[in-house]
This record gives sequence, structure tokens and C-alpha cells, in this order.
Amino acid sequence: MSRAALLVLADGRFPAGGHAHSGGAEAAVKAGRITSAAGLEDFCRGRLHTAGLVAGALAGAAVLGTDPRELDAAADARTPSPALRAAARRLGRQLLRAARASWPCAELDVLAREFPKGAHQPVVLGVVARAAGLAPEDAAYCAAYESVSGPATATVRLLSLDPFEVTGVLARLAPDVDRVAGAAVEAARRVRTVGTDAVPAVSGPLLEIGAQGHAGWPVRLFAS
Repeated sequence: MSRAALLVLADGRFPAGGHAHSGGAEAAVKAGRITSAAGLEDFCRGRLHTAGLVAGALAGAAVLGTDPRELDAAADARTPSPALRAAARRLGRQLLRAARASWPCAELDVLAREFPKGAHQPVVLGVVARAAGLAPEDAAYCAAYESVSGPATATVRLLSLDPFEVTGVLARLAPDVDRVAGAAVEAARRVRTVGTDAVPAVSGPLLEIGAQGHAGWPVRLFAS
């Protein structure tokens, strides 16, 4: 196992398409729920403990060898918003494209054939982490961190927030990321014995509602 592969996978410059998505931050900014670094921190903490936890469990379970088709169905069931499901699949398709160039292997080729329109991004993330020789803990950390780093980066553009303040938000969230990643891995291990019902089903209704509205905006900076 090369732990350095995690740095490549989690790097914001890895061409997985995440830069084009705000993780719901753009809709939250327009609704007035994020106006400052403090509001961003509240938003990110909520997203981490909901979407981040679910994504981390899905990714960890994929590393452990759970059938991606079962995990993708579980991800669909936990994503009520059609707009969010579509965004997750676009991100999954882009991540898989980048990963096949970085860690070419038969498992990624099979995933691409089975999901020509893309599987949910956390599922792809787990399969990619497995191909890169990473552990379920690595995939869970990557998913949990992505759930907050995307919105944080987006708000610098959306609100011209001080990048130093935004980095401070991410630093203060680090203990929460640890806890969420740990809980996600525990859930992922249970999937091996009890099935995908072990994947957490926590949600953020405002994220789902905001995503549907955002998808219909005539002008927007981010795809989701």
C-alpha cells in the first residue's frame, strides 16, 4: 500500500471535476444561509455529519469489496433529489476517467463498462482507492474531507471570503472529520455482514431542496 496515493487522490488539483461543484454552497449562499465564515462552518459541519458520513461509508464499503452495483443502489436510495443523483454520477464518471489514467486496472475497466453514465461518486471513490492500494479508512477520510472542502473553496469565489478564514474553518472541523471517518468505516465493515442497510441514511433536507432549485437556475457559477 502506498499512502502517498491518498495525497494524489485527495489533492484538489486531481482532475476529478470537483472544482465545478459547490456541494450545495451556492444555493445556501443565495438563500442567505451562508454569509460569513461562521455560517460556512455551520453549513460544512451539517454537511459533514450527513452527506459526508454516507459518502464515507459507501466509499469504505467499496474498498472492502462490496458489489458496486449494490452500493450504487444504496446511494440512489439515500439521495432523494434527482439533481443530486445526476451530479453524483457526473462526478463519478469524471473521477473514474482520471483514475483509469492514474491507476489502470481491470477492476476500473469493469466499473466503467457497468456504469457508462457514471456510478455515484463515493462508490467510484472507494473502487479507485482499492485500485490504488488504499485502505477503507483512507477512502472514508477522503470522502469526509471532500464533503467540506468543496463548499469551503466555493464560498471563496461566491462571497469573496478571506481564504485564511476559510482555511481556519477547515482546521476547526478536523476533529469532526476524524469522528465521521471513524463512524463511516465502522458502518462500512458492518455492510460486509448485514448488507447495505448498514450504510447510514442520514440526510440534509435543505441540501436536497436547494439542489433541485439550483438545477433550474438560468445562471450559476457551479454545476451543483
